[in-house]
Amino acid sequence: MHSRNVHRDGYDFPALIRSCPELEDYTFHNVQGNLSIDFANPSAVKVLNAALLKHHYGIDYWDFPDEHLCPPIPGRVEYIHILKDLLDASDIREERTILDIGTGATCIYPLLGNSTYGWNFIGCDVDEHSLQNAQKIINKNQLQDVVELRLQKHPKHILRDIINPSEVITATLCNPPFYKNEAEAIANTSRKLKGLGKSSEATIRNFSGTAKELWYPGGEERFLKHYMTESAEFRSNVRWFTSLVSRKDYVRPMKVVLKKLGVKEVKVLDLSLGNKKSRVVAWTFR
Repeated sequence: MHSRNVHRDGYDFPALIRSCPELEDYTFHNVQGNLSIDFANPSAVKVLNAALLKHHYGIDYWDFPDEHLCPPIPGRVEYIHILKDLLDASDIREERTILDIGTGATCIYPLLGNSTYGWNFIGCDVDEHSLQNAQKIINKNQLQDVVELRLQKHPKHILRDIINPSEVITATLCNPPFYKNEAEAIANTSRKLKGLGKSSEATIRNFSGTAKELWYPGGEERFLKHYMTESAEFRSNVRWFTSLVSRKDYVRPMKVVLKKLGVKEVKVLDLSLGNKKSRVVAWTFR
């Protein structure tokens, strides 16, 4: 985990409870005698994340309908820190504006990026209801001047109709939908619950995330291909395009596509959270 990630040493539950007393209702002492929560309980995870946002990032209001994804804060802010290192290494000194592709109902990347580094954000999404909730979060935390939301009216498009022709964006970030369809997403959730020692019968009630958040026709691989192709149309608008990539096997084919598109540089940045290994792929046409 990144050296600047405040979550690298775990959760200080007593401090979090002081910031968010509601969290105490979900805590218990585990077999090691430490305070913890049931991480298979979506309500507990949601309250934990709200406590983290309030305690570490000064976000007083953070709420969303239960059917939406509840993003893990340590992993999301890890991406922010990695992006910061990339931009610093590129000697980008001007005010930074980041485009969050698929910002969702929780608006999590703009909240973390602005709180941690003072970045401005544009958040886009294909789901109008998600954006309405995200706007409520922005308004209640008085972030209207630093976070702008845009609706993607064409679900097959990613960057088209979002980036204005004369707009200058420092970088994009994206957490792609991983699955090809609902059945694949539910099967993966069943495996995770089994690993947590939960019955597969709990799959549906523990399964959070809307269709638009979790799956894309053709899955992550096709989404990434569309994303890369569209990025070439905005090569003069954006300094760095980036995306989380769940499978290492996707990286080599991505490099082939990007080379054909005329990309000048590709970076593969490690993203590690405990035993979980992932990566961010970044590319630039400059």
